[in-house]
Amino acid sequence: MNRFLRSRTPLTAVSGARAPRRTVLALVVVAAFVGAPLLGGARSTVAAQDTQRRTEVPVTRAQTAAIRPFGTQREIAAMQHLWLGKRLDTFVPGLMRKYGVDFWVIPMREYNEDPLFSSITAPETMAARRRTIYVFVDTCAAANTPPAASCIERIALGGTSQGGVWEARRSTIAVEAAVGGRQAELWGDAQWQVLKQLVEEKKPKVIGINRSRIFAFSDGLSSGELQGMSEALGATWTSRFKGAEGLPVDLVAARLPEEEAFFAKMTEHVWAMTQEMFSNRVIVPGKTTSSELVWWWRQRVADQGLDTWFQPSIGVQRKGATSEEIGDDPVIMRGDVLHCDVGITVARLNTDTQHNAYVLLPGETDAPAGLRRALANANAMQDFAMDEIRPGRTGNEILKSVLDRMRAAGINGTMYSHPIGINGHGAGPLIGLWDYQDGVPGRGDAKVIPSMWFSIELQATTAVPEWGGQPVRMAQEEDMIIGSDGRPRWALRRQDKLFLVR
Repeated sequence: MNRFLRSRTPLTAVSGARAPRRTVLALVVVAAFVGAPLLGGARSTVAAQDTQRRTEVPVTRAQTAAIRPFGTQREIAAMQHLWLGKRLDTFVPGLMRKYGVDFWVIPMREYNEDPLFSSITAPETMAARRRTIYVFVDTCAAANTPPAASCIERIALGGTSQGGVWEARRSTIAVEAAVGGRQAELWGDAQWQVLKQLVEEKKPKVIGINRSRIFAFSDGLSSGELQGMSEALGATWTSRFKGAEGLPVDLVAARLPEEEAFFAKMTEHVWAMTQEMFSNRVIVPGKTTSSELVWWWRQRVADQGLDTWFQPSIGVQRKGATSEEIGDDPVIMRGDVLHCDVGITVARLNTDTQHNAYVLLPGETDAPAGLRRALANANAMQDFAMDEIRPGRTGNEILKSVLDRMRAAGINGTMYSHPIGINGHGAGPLIGLWDYQDGVPGRGDAKVIPSMWFSIELQATTAVPEWGGQPVRMAQEEDMIIGSDGRPRWALRRQDKLFLVR
């Protein structure tokens, strides 16, 4: 997803502000490829309302899977919880050792959470509790023994254990007449004193803090929290502060094989939805507007209990017409080239996809050869990117290699790919920006690591003979995975044929 690019290209970006002329509702049954297990019996009861009255209607397991293609909220949360514990056990020990940090402190307050929050907390934890200070301690660093999950203590000063993920330390102050004999929670400056006691107990050599001028994911320590922590710890310990910088970035970026398998199902679901949207089941040439497709996507996502992390967009290109002539919300006509930029969010994971379609003219059975060639040029750029992305290389190095190969092949295009995962525009190296094709200082200098994901986002502009040499832009975006072995692969596949609206 590239909002800035969309606003400056021939593709018509749609705000979705205009009310749709017609409503198109359809239901995609994806149980066959999702295979999400459901709790409870084979049948459940949901409320349905007809024009006369409200009644209880029994629903089959297959129908429930269509409504909730990835399972219930409870099932998804249980899956996320398993991922969380395994991710922290798998990645934190090696990353702390890699970046030379033996005590990593991450304080945050309610509604001012560190960007790392979603990567280190359970799915039931929606916000920091008053103040929560999360601490990772590498107990094996001093002895320089190999990093292992057993070396890492995970301590939460405030909040809960989140199902055993954290060792929660609470106040010892009893609350008079407390319900159930509850103890007081850690509060205010007293929390900093508890942190100081922990620091003095562990005697760390390097205290990692989330502060960076380059990476947002590494800059979550607010000025107030830094001030309170510094005043409490004093010069002896603050002199051991070190901006962790790469540590949060790599932890956010790294994903498990179990997450990769789930991501493939998410991607397959997106493909099913884009193919449905770009078909005669949704589009009536000469009647359907681009904004209706925008809101079709938003509604379909909501109806399935899913979410999206950005407003979808639909673009239209037309023979002999400029973007200004096409307008902001055109009626889709035969002969148009259609483009979508869409995504879904499930289990705190995000997809980002751009697909293209052609609306057939009467008598046509396929898109003109020139449009097929335009898509092939974009495919070639995807191939270049997949060849060049590998662990240890920076985003800027990859960008230069891809663009060199693009120019050698005589392709006119731009590359602006980004990491994805627990954030849509994720942690890790940028491979260009639409307006920075010479490299991105700072963020483009970060290196690719194993077990991270990318959205391969790019465009190729090609003169189409059947359109009188008019340039047509094929913008594509497909999610890919770099495995733990360092090998890149598509999360599902890439589009090498235009979807056809008949």
